[in-house]
Amino acid sequence: MYNKILIANRGEIAIRIIRACKELGIATVAVHSTADANSMHVKMADESICIGGPRSTDSYLKVPSIIAAAEVTGAEAIHPGYGFLSERADFVEKCVDSKIDFIGPSAASIIAMGDKISGRKMAAESGVPVSPGTGGIKSDKEAYEAAKKIGFPVIIKATAGGGGKGMRIVYSEGSLINMYELARSEALSAFGNGEVYIEKFIENPRHIEVQILGDKDGNVIHLGERDCSIQRKNQKIIEEAPAPNISEKLRNDIREAAVKLAKKINYYSAGTMEFLMDKNENFYFMEMNSRVQVEHPVTEMITGVDIVKEQIRISSGSKLSIRQEDVKFNGHAIECRINAEDPETFAPSPDCVLSPYYDSMIGKLICHGRDRDESIRRMIRCLDEYIIEGVKTSIPLQMRILMSLRFQEARLNTGFIKHFIND
Repeated sequence: MYNKILIANRGEIAIRIIRACKELGIATVAVHSTADANSMHVKMADESICIGGPRSTDSYLKVPSIIAAAEVTGAEAIHPGYGFLSERADFVEKCVDSKIDFIGPSAASIIAMGDKISGRKMAAESGVPVSPGTGGIKSDKEAYEAAKKIGFPVIIKATAGGGGKGMRIVYSEGSLINMYELARSEALSAFGNGEVYIEKFIENPRHIEVQILGDKDGNVIHLGERDCSIQRKNQKIIEEAPAPNISEKLRNDIREAAVKLAKKINYYSAGTMEFLMDKNENFYFMEMNSRVQVEHPVTEMITGVDIVKEQIRISSGSKLSIRQEDVKFNGHAIECRINAEDPETFAPSPDCVLSPYYDSMIGKLICHGRDRDESIRRMIRCLDEYIIEGVKTSIPLQMRILMSLRFQEARLNTGFIKHFIND
């Protein structure tokens, strides 16, 4: 086991990792920007080092500074958290070159699943369902021919990156070429890679993801699934586990598919396989997140498995501490992402303490109950007691969602917010 770990992140996930390290008896190093000098993760860590200015490109994405901080402090491993450098294969390679362990998957796994076309190919080869789609599209003509063959509506997606960037839905031939050019331009600007592909657009699907854990000896297990359908602009707002209102056959099939694909790519560490499910319970592989996710606590709540501790143990060479048959599911959990933004317009609402330089999420509220009804009621109570002053937050919207009949009956899909606002 490690003696010291550097956390290459900030905010709540850095605090989460520090707490796990404390329970494992591991010393921690926090890196921070000038804007985060007085942040909680800096105060909680055993050591801290400033690595640059307030912008992410000058600090949390500055690989040489992070590697140097690990070397200076004698950290044996780096935990990237989520976002920033967590899915950068080149960063993993830099850590390996510097003889510092990266607490996450191999560079090869990140490369295999980081490119969405490659990920779809791997899924298909594993026997995991994928929606009709293409490889990289090189021209207007190729885009037109592919869309006609697949059938409208289609969705154009960037092969790299995520967060909804480089993504356009096309309902008819007339708008295809314009949308294709817009997606390519946005992808190039956001990710430095303008390649896009086309796949069948599934209207108002459920977004269901499966949490997996794998070790370096080839053992892979799942920790059940989460429903992340409550989104706006492809950004999750509310997550819950287990996914409600699905058949047991689908639940078992989607979990088995996730494990099968993880084994195909020799995956180790924590990861999430994401799927879309249509109204007939047909599910299709969407992408893999090769890192710990924001919503991992809802899975921890219902399984009792500490995902971050498992990540650290796996990285140090230990086998998984649990087998699939040891995983037991208890009750229901819901997470609300509390964001500093106007709940009506979703415009950011920073102040002098909540920096405008980073993501608008300022906290996560997770509630567990014996069943989904109790979990919902508990979340409503807790949100009602939640006090944040000085900024607008997403809490009023989340209260309305949780109190709606549509949500309580688990009539969920990714178009929920639009339909909910129109109710």
